[in-house]
Amino acid sequence: MGIQYDMSLRHGVDFDFRLDGKVAVVTGGLGGIAMATNAALIAKGARVAILYPSFEAPRVQAAIDELGADNAQAFACDVANEADVERAIKTAHAHFGDLHLLVNAAGCITLTPAEEIGYDEWQRQIAVNLTGPFLCSKHFARIVLASGHGGKIVNIASQAATVAIDQHCAYTSAKAGLIGMTKVLAKEWAGRGITVNTVSPTVVLTPMGAAAWEGEKGENMKKLIPVGRFAYTDEIAAAILFLLSNGADMITGADIMIDGGYTIA
Repeated sequence: MGIQYDMSLRHGVDFDFRLDGKVAVVTGGLGGIAMATNAALIAKGARVAILYPSFEAPRVQAAIDELGADNAQAFACDVANEADVERAIKTAHAHFGDLHLLVNAAGCITLTPAEEIGYDEWQRQIAVNLTGPFLCSKHFARIVLASGHGGKIVNIASQAATVAIDQHCAYTSAKAGLIGMTKVLAKEWAGRGITVNTVSPTVVLTPMGAAAWEGEKGENMKKLIPVGRFAYTDEIAAAILFLLSNGADMITGADIMIDGGYTIA
């Protein structure tokens, strides 16, 4: 006799992707992807703890006013400094009373031929793009694991972690490491209620992305992208939002490529 299976069984996915009652920590301060993500999270009912670098301090209050003080608060943090990360995340936890979600959107990039990369430039790329997400994940997870309610982490990687791009040696090394790190964290924490995933964008139209790919270099890059353009910040935020929703409860250790087909061309 064949196995009988109830075809009506469902996980209970909320197809509105609501995040009511959730508190998200988002690194990257006032960066384009971070701010688009903050707005998306708040629109779905979450509150947001923004971790920002000190140089953004003069613009922070205006950003909080825009998002709403009931929805968001900002905390200064150098993501590459463990003491700073631990303090900021504990302070956010004390302010909001609980933490559920983490988006590691802080990043930096310099484009330099490999033979010309200086030691300090190399170290900075690794520190912000790889060490920072590890430190934030570690201290966030300690709080969430102790809470017992589970959580979700999304790390911002890059198409450069998957394919070789000229003058990206330091950046690619950090982002490829980030994808590897994400898989290990996903494996270690899956049974304890935390999912960990990455999204890997192509060039995104942020101030950092636009500056790095301005002019003829950018136009030539677009020709290599099958859809013929760079990505917008809300497109990245949409993928992040899905991974933070209960619709992605069965997804962990994955990398979602948001590259207009660049890596398949």
